[in-house]
Amino acid sequence: MLLPALREEVCRLHAELPKNNLVAWTSGNLSARDPETNLVVIKPSGIKFPDLTPENMVVVDIDGKIVEGDYKASSDTASHCYIYRNRPDVFGVVHTHSRYATAFAVLGRGIPCLTTAMGDEFGGPIPCGGFALIGGEEIGALVVETLKDSRSPSCLLQSHGVFAIGKDAEHAIKAAVMTEDNAAIVWLASQLGTPLTISDEDIAKLHHRYTNVYGQ
Repeated sequence: MLLPALREEVCRLHAELPKNNLVAWTSGNLSARDPETNLVVIKPSGIKFPDLTPENMVVVDIDGKIVEGDYKASSDTASHCYIYRNRPDVFGVVHTHSRYATAFAVLGRGIPCLTTAMGDEFGGPIPCGGFALIGGEEIGALVVETLKDSRSPSCLLQSHGVFAIGKDAEHAIKAAVMTEDNAAIVWLASQLGTPLTISDEDIAKLHHRYTNVYGQ
């Protein structure tokens, strides 16, 4: 079996999606790219999260062609692979339809940077890209275009949901979790009144500290 360790990691991290209320039923997916072979491990299409195992993960090449697997790959495979081909720094991609973030996406609206935690993680607003149908590379192209001038590791796509990227699959999952958390905070604050803002200068300082100083 190809890439057993990466299969195990991708299967384990998929459990974080329902655990953090980022998906419903079989929606959403996660992939990881192996830095040595450039092969991608991704969720099989339409399989319930409790039924996922390392063995039923699907391995595809960087163009999305199945290399190993007994199931069809996720319907978002072509877009994941497009992102990997055009963002060589990315080794993990996550897609969710998380509730609060997708509410912003339905309005075609990005999530403004209103909390220090969001300044830390995203370095500014979470942008929203346009609309594309599922199944081809178009969604991946929108993700790459939407994030090209942003410090954010995630974006929204109109009427669709969240795409998050990372230097590995775990960082991509973290970005997806933080996207939903901040979307909920911004939405709730908006119900109470007009949220206060943070200056661009302070957001840049927050992001620099978090990126270069925070942690061990």
